Amino acid sequence: MDDMQPVGLPFAKMHGLGNDFVVIDLRGGGSLPAPGLVARLADRNQGVGFDQLATVELAEDADARLRFWNADGSISAACGNATRCIARMLLDETGKANLRLRTDHGVLLAEEAGNGITRVNMGSPVLDWQAIPLASDVDIDHLPIDGDPVATGMGNPHVTFFVDDAQSVDLGVFGPAMEHHPLYPARTNVEVVQVISRDEINLRIWERGTGATLASGSCSCAAVVAAARRGLTGRRVRVNVPGGVLTIDWRDDGVWMEGPTAHVFSGILTPEWMAG
Repeated sequence: MDDMQPVGLPFAKMHGLGNDFVVIDLRGGGSLPAPGLVARLADRNQGVGFDQLATVELAEDADARLRFWNADGSISAACGNATRCIARMLLDETGKANLRLRTDHGVLLAEEAGNGITRVNMGSPVLDWQAIPLASDVDIDHLPIDGDPVATGMGNPHVTFFVDDAQSVDLGVFGPAMEHHPLYPARTNVEVVQVISRDEINLRIWERGTGATLASGSCSCAAVVAAARRGLTGRRVRVNVPGGVLTIDWRDDGVWMEGPTAHVFSGILTPEWMAG
């Protein structure tokens, strides 16, 4: 019998409004990727390229267990658009209308919203300074940072700035400076928000460990929570991001997010590349 040929690692490439992911299905076995492998995979020239990587595992108390990594190999407890993408995959796979997905941010509910739209409850926002986390006890609705931003936790930390013109902000300079602000010991995601009306905002995003992205579910949730807390919008808001539109609805049971997803392609990482 011929020797068995080495098998690579299957993956799927998905995106939600241009916020793109590599998804590795470990429900049949396999180990979690090491941070070094995650960072190599994230390279858009020598790897696959993504904003975040997600794995799917079996779970005893939910339909699946999800884990997330940023492009630099660091762990993220939450990733809203990846959660929606994986929820879409599992809804289609199982034929169910509702799912329970375990993450480091707790068990999140996902549901079919019709017309190919997927809705996920990202849980209640974290409004305690230690849990966000911040380095000191400050007013989270008016941080002592130039620009008077708001702090929010959505399983990961966020700082939200309100500006007259979001496009005028040099995000490549502003984003990394705020990501590494000393008030955020674990670094932070950065949102720049332009309020259009009580139910619409424009949003630009700098993601912790990744950089500027076309969309982000958790950032969109944090931006709406911050805007509503400031009294600038209501709780159900159309969020215009560079990649498209998300609808965020901050309800009593959590922050619901809905929008489209796409499964772009599936592939196999070669053993040779993985060994490199």
